[in-house]
Amino acid sequence: MTKARKSLLVGLAALPLVTIIGVGCSSENESSPAAENVAEEVRADVAKPVEYPASKFDLSHWSLTLPISERGGDGADIIQVPELQTYVHPDYFYLNDEGQLVFTSPNKAATEVTSTNTRSELRYESRGSDMSIEEADPRNNWALAAKEDADQFAAIGGKMEATLHVDHVSLNAGYPDKEPAYSTVIGQIHAYQFESQDHGYGWGNEPLKISYKKWPNHEMGSVFWQYERNLDFDDPNRIDVEYLVWGSHWTDASDPGESGIALGEEFSYTVNVHENTMYLTFESDRLDTVKYEIDLSDNVDANGVVDALDHPNGYTGDYLYFKAGNYNQCSTKDAPTFRYPACPGTGDLEKDLAEGNYSQVTFSRLVVSESDPQ
Repeated sequence: MTKARKSLLVGLAALPLVTIIGVGCSSENESSPAAENVAEEVRADVAKPVEYPASKFDLSHWSLTLPISERGGDGADIIQVPELQTYVHPDYFYLNDEGQLVFTSPNKAATEVTSTNTRSELRYESRGSDMSIEEADPRNNWALAAKEDADQFAAIGGKMEATLHVDHVSLNAGYPDKEPAYSTVIGQIHAYQFESQDHGYGWGNEPLKISYKKWPNHEMGSVFWQYERNLDFDDPNRIDVEYLVWGSHWTDASDPGESGIALGEEFSYTVNVHENTMYLTFESDRLDTVKYEIDLSDNVDANGVVDALDHPNGYTGDYLYFKAGNYNQCSTKDAPTFRYPACPGTGDLEKDLAEGNYSQVTFSRLVVSESDPQ
């Protein structure tokens, strides 16, 4: 089924069902095979009710950012929690035939004002549907136990669990050797970005990005996670430190072979931040379970080594929240730093899909809960 056809069917499914009394000039007792076939097709297409993602997944505390800009804002459209409960987008955010949640994001499309990467991605909102609570309010975010006013936040730490498979990553990149080429982020912890960073926090950096990358000439891809040093935007040491899960490191162009994860192959991750420590667990039916832990309130890395270039108190002072979905790393921006692989894209969705310039991720499970002690 083409994307255009899928869009039409979703639109038709939202219309009220009507009874067809007759076709053409036939008498009520006459019925042609052609008319019967048309009626069957109409019944099959129109009578099928719309299935919203919120009917299969608990989205009561999630907002959604899409790679479109149709609502008059400065950047990509955001679907807030109340609307998301009865929202579906036939191209970017929908349930497949198995009831799994699909996120699609082309290389070239609308982006958030602070990013050059497109995304179809959920953001956890502790406030739920209570829009009287501001996005930047502590009651809409969580904090580390080491934060001085941690008791003012919605939670101290938290746990996010997901099961998914990656269906596609961009087949093309202007700079194939840059780390983000051919990759997408499938889970995050994000720090809230404030206009002022007087106390050395609030830059909006990411203590966690879980990524999948597959070179176009490889059968298997790789899963890894990154910790971003919590530094000023202009600090040259503000880079992502990468840790391997399965396959090859993100700078390694060699074929990971059976140590990697194929497109369409299911795996799971659990992100459990308890007090100040982040515990990561990655599971696959075929590969070994991989675990990491790192204290997010200091500058000791996940290998137990002091990173003198990182903020000495890590993310202690930040407002934090979870994200999950498809954060396409194939930015079309052409710039010197490692972040911009100059991936191709036209902005024409059908053309970009046909040429492989997009990413797609499918989730079968996504749950957020209180943290667990380890």
